[in-house]
Amino acid sequence: MQPTELTILGAGSSAGTPVVGCHCQTCISTNPKNKRTRCSSLIKLGTGEHILIDTSPDLRFQSLRESIPKVDAVLYTHTHADHLHGIDDLRAFCQIHKMQIPIYGKKDALDHIALKFGYALGEPKGFWEMPVLKAMPIQSPFHLFSEIVTPIPVMHGKAEIYGYRIGNFAYLTDVSHIPEDSLKLLKGLDILLLDCLRLKEHHTHINLEQSLMFANQIKAKKTYLIHMTHDLEYESLKKELPDHIDVGYDGLKITIN
Repeated sequence: MQPTELTILGAGSSAGTPVVGCHCQTCISTNPKNKRTRCSSLIKLGTGEHILIDTSPDLRFQSLRESIPKVDAVLYTHTHADHLHGIDDLRAFCQIHKMQIPIYGKKDALDHIALKFGYALGEPKGFWEMPVLKAMPIQSPFHLFSEIVTPIPVMHGKAEIYGYRIGNFAYLTDVSHIPEDSLKLLKGLDILLLDCLRLKEHHTHINLEQSLMFANQIKAKKTYLIHMTHDLEYESLKKELPDHIDVGYDGLKITIN
C-alpha cells in the first residue's frame, strides 16, 4: 500500500495573505510561501481516496492549483465562513464522478450547514448542477475507508469544535485551548498541523507562544504551523523555530507512513 500524502491547501487565516489593502512586509513579499489562501488540507490515502478537511472560500482555486481529481469525503472542523463557504465548489466533484459526497462533523455544525446550505444536502436524483452531499454527524472515532478517524474536541473561544486524528497524523485549527482529555488523544503523533494565528494573544486562537507550548506538550515528531495571519512572515518565523517545528505553506506536501 502507498503511504498517505497530506497537502496543505491553505495555511492562511480568515483574511488570507496578502490582506486586501495592506502593504506590510509579508503582504508585499514575493516569496510564494507568504501567499496564503484560507485554511484547508487534503489527505490522499494509500488506498486512493481523497479526504478534504473543511471547504474554504478558496476551494476552487486550491483544487485547480493542486489538480485535485476527486473528493471522497469532507471532515468539517466547524462552520465559520473561512472553513465552510467553499462548500458549493464540491459540486464539480459530484458532477465529474456522479457521486454523493459524505460530510462529517459535530451534529450542531452539520445542522448549521443544513440551515445555511440546505440545497446542497440530499439524495442523488440524476441532476448534478448542485452539490449532492450527505450529512454524517459524529461524536466518537469512526471508520472512514481504510482508516479510523478520531474527532479531537478543542475550544475555539467559547465554542467546542473538532480537530481530527487519522493514524499518526492530527489536524488542529482554530484552537484557543486543548483540554487535557484531548491531549491524551494526541500521543504518539508523527505529524501535527497546529493553529498559530499571530504574535499577540487572541481570544479565540492560540498565538505563536501558545502554539509552541502545545507543540512541546504533544511532542509530535514534526509540527507544522497553520492558520497564520500576515503578522507572521515565513522566513523570519522559520528562523525562530526549533528543528521539530516548521512553518506550513500553501502547496506543502507531507508524506505520512
